[in-house]
Amino acid sequence: MLSDKKKNIYLVLIISVSVIAISMSFYFYQVFFSPNVLIDSDTSYTLKIPSNSTFKTVSDQLYNDRVINDMLSFSFVSKVLDYQGSVKPGLYVIKPKQTNLQLVKQLRSGIQTPIRVTFNNVRTKEDLAEKITANMEIDKSQFLSLLQDSVYIRKYDFNEETVMSMFVPNTYEVWWNTSAEALFDRMYKEYQSFWTENRKQKATALGLSQQEVSTLASIVQAESQQKADERPIIAGLYMNRLRMGMPLQADPTLVFAVGDFEIKRVLNVHKEIESPYNTYKNLGLPPGPINLPDIKSLDAVLNAENHSYLYMCAKDDFSGYHAFATNLAQHNANARRYQAALNAAKIF
Repeated sequence: MLSDKKKNIYLVLIISVSVIAISMSFYFYQVFFSPNVLIDSDTSYTLKIPSNSTFKTVSDQLYNDRVINDMLSFSFVSKVLDYQGSVKPGLYVIKPKQTNLQLVKQLRSGIQTPIRVTFNNVRTKEDLAEKITANMEIDKSQFLSLLQDSVYIRKYDFNEETVMSMFVPNTYEVWWNTSAEALFDRMYKEYQSFWTENRKQKATALGLSQQEVSTLASIVQAESQQKADERPIIAGLYMNRLRMGMPLQADPTLVFAVGDFEIKRVLNVHKEIESPYNTYKNLGLPPGPINLPDIKSLDAVLNAENHSYLYMCAKDDFSGYHAFATNLAQHNANARRYQAALNAAKIF
């Protein structure tokens, strides 16, 4: 039999161990299951983890930006769940009042939030590279180098002049840390999705390849910047010229050839420039798009209006619309009125 003294000692030990166990259990519960994220905020936080980041980089950012309240408990949970050695890059939207367990599971699992990539009103490869990577981890120079790499783009069946037609302006969801190569692949898949069998059949009926549709659509778009409802008419006009073997004589191609997009009035001197994009001197379509045509412009070409117009000139009321003509005499009369309006407005 145990003496009363020994009984008391055992009792004290049992109570002490129980208290410690309860305290430890409560502590661990608090560490794992009590809110430790954006405690004093109702607004989510966007965390961007660059490639090759370490746990220290991530934890320091979270602590310095006051996303996590207690660094020690967050680090402990990260260690237990093996997140410290498996940091995944990406963009994460972190919600307020999360526990350490919830946050670490989100980051460890790589549960990112996609970003939206939108590009339109693009004229050059430089424009495209800047706009398509604006909200991404990759630098525009990385993407531009691919656009300018003739060997790389050849695997997609494009060349340096036609590669812009691979990009269909729209809004796409991608991961923030998508590589330049993966983004290129994604845009090619979107291009293939755009070119449905119906669209391919329409292009074939016009006698145009998909890339030629994009090239003509870029001219149509440049000619109808203010009035998109004219695009099918303009597309029909240029198709008439192509069928008849007439030069397109599209002023926007001269602006592209000159490389000065501030030109407000195309002059005869511009028509003399030596360039494959000079559609006054060269028959047929130029080698590639002069801008990035949007879906409406592409469909305007595929659904070009059937008419007899061969000429067009901007209306002298500067409304943005065009005066169309079936013969040169009628066109010259329209042109004289427009030239007089330009002179009166002192646009030279």
